[in-house]
Amino acid sequence: MNSVSTGKIYGINGPVIYLKGMTDFKMSEMVYVGEQRLVGEVISLDKDLTTIQVYEETSGLKPGEIVESSGSAVSVTLAPGILNNIFDGIERPLDRIADTAGSFITRGISVDSLDREKLWDTHMTVCVGDVVHGGSIIAEVPETRAIVHKCMVPPDVEGTVVSVVPDGQYTIEDVLVTLELLDGSRRDLTMTQRWPIRVPRPSAHRFPANIPLITGQRIVDTMFPIAKGGTAAIPGGFGTGKTMMQHQIAKWADADIIIYIGCGERGNEMTQVLEEFSQLEDPRTGNPLMDRTTLIANTSNMPVAAREASIYTGLTLAEYYRDMGYDVAIMADSTSRWAEALRELSGRLEEMPAEEGFPAYLASRLSAFYERAGMMQTLNGKVGSVSIIGAVSPQGGDFSEPVTQNTKRFVRCFWGLDKSLAYARHFPAIHWLNSYSEYLNDLSGWYADHVSPKFTDYRNRMMTILSQESNLMEIVKLIGGDVLPDDQKLILEIARVIRLGFLQQNAFHKDDTCVSPEKQFKMMDVILYLYKTSRALVAMGMPMSVLKAEGIFEKVIAMKYDVPNDDLQLLDLYKVEIDHFYQRVIEKNA
Repeated sequence: MNSVSTGKIYGINGPVIYLKGMTDFKMSEMVYVGEQRLVGEVISLDKDLTTIQVYEETSGLKPGEIVESSGSAVSVTLAPGILNNIFDGIERPLDRIADTAGSFITRGISVDSLDREKLWDTHMTVCVGDVVHGGSIIAEVPETRAIVHKCMVPPDVEGTVVSVVPDGQYTIEDVLVTLELLDGSRRDLTMTQRWPIRVPRPSAHRFPANIPLITGQRIVDTMFPIAKGGTAAIPGGFGTGKTMMQHQIAKWADADIIIYIGCGERGNEMTQVLEEFSQLEDPRTGNPLMDRTTLIANTSNMPVAAREASIYTGLTLAEYYRDMGYDVAIMADSTSRWAEALRELSGRLEEMPAEEGFPAYLASRLSAFYERAGMMQTLNGKVGSVSIIGAVSPQGGDFSEPVTQNTKRFVRCFWGLDKSLAYARHFPAIHWLNSYSEYLNDLSGWYADHVSPKFTDYRNRMMTILSQESNLMEIVKLIGGDVLPDDQKLILEIARVIRLGFLQQNAFHKDDTCVSPEKQFKMMDVILYLYKTSRALVAMGMPMSVLKAEGIFEKVIAMKYDVPNDDLQLLDLYKVEIDHFYQRVIEKNA
């Protein structure tokens, strides 16, 4: 057994402490600081000075106290029990902490990440004589009613099975399988793995992004889609609906598992998230959504170093479930608070600041985070994905600030929330002219095969109408709308139908909260058919005032509420109604 390395505190600067002289610590190693054994991480080493960031409040620490090595990097415990759980930034379960220490996390508290005594029903999937390698599944455990946990061989292990326990109930610490490794030594395998949070878990192959992550939100799925294994940013000022947008995606997206990282959010907002998630019903099964969700709660009053680590903790948990073959979606709320933690730590370390005081390595840290997304072939041959949806909270809603600008460089989907839309109660408040998705071309084949060959064309035609509306509104603001010719008035009216009847979506309406791609396509079909018919009437000389008097535009706007999701045939009747509208206008003005 390795001897424990130690050092003495020489200086303290907030969450950063210094040890003078040579130490035997390793870079990124986890250490225990002081008499209370606060958790920390080595972030800088040179011959005279060792620098450590502490994940807990450092008040009361004093020079001369001992710092002790743990012998390993900052890691998370991977085993059954992760789902339906709430952790802090370094994977300590909040309910266990509350039982021990009350409502606030006390310093130096040490609790197991996962329950080591709970018995899990275990079905073994290997036999004596089987040759296994990294990623091979050795056992299956029903972790919740929604998810079967697949216990795997650690990525760096390969050997032949020499003993296997029978099916039964075991704890995460019990030995399930014994391997004879290639060098002749033996190794016992349990359900538990440890993995350093800053090291991506290995995979066999990365697939191109050509399958959409269906969210049920029309402005996302149709206008600015994200792929499974893709990356998206949701930037927006205070009150624009970032958290609500992530809630909707978490509930309705066709991901198997949700990892929600509350990074530096206000305590009352985080409490609301925890309470709401606990009450949400999984639309797939009717069971609680928490059965396939893990929450990582790191509020703004918690130490900044733990905030910086929480992003990587959630990402490592997501990669672990990806390796089992699941599609995982990460909601990171918000990466701006994470970047602010980086800025504070960088300032304590007296590093040269870059734009707005952020460290020069902000861009590389953001890219390293988002690059861990992807759809992968895992080491055991299964296909799994990690999709990352990061909220950005630019101060004052200014999208030109460094975090938003650097995030745009590394994500392929940008859903820009607009304050004026939010104040007008238009939700989701994603502005169609400030947003984009680089996945459109990659996903067009999937939409053509699974929904309709016309899907992408219809989407582009609707975007053209919205762009034309924007140009016309400049004229309207200057000289008023009455002077416009009727064909331009029609564009403004159809754009209003698109905005209110398609892009705006009610999260609290049973039929409108989540809409299938098939319904989205049929709604586009009706709106564009109305545009085509109205344009023909305007070309005949019919004034827009006559067309609007028929009430057909309002009726099409209301179709999102009037057509149930399980009876899409009713949408076909709208085209019949539009034909009747055409005939009525012709007859009245003959």
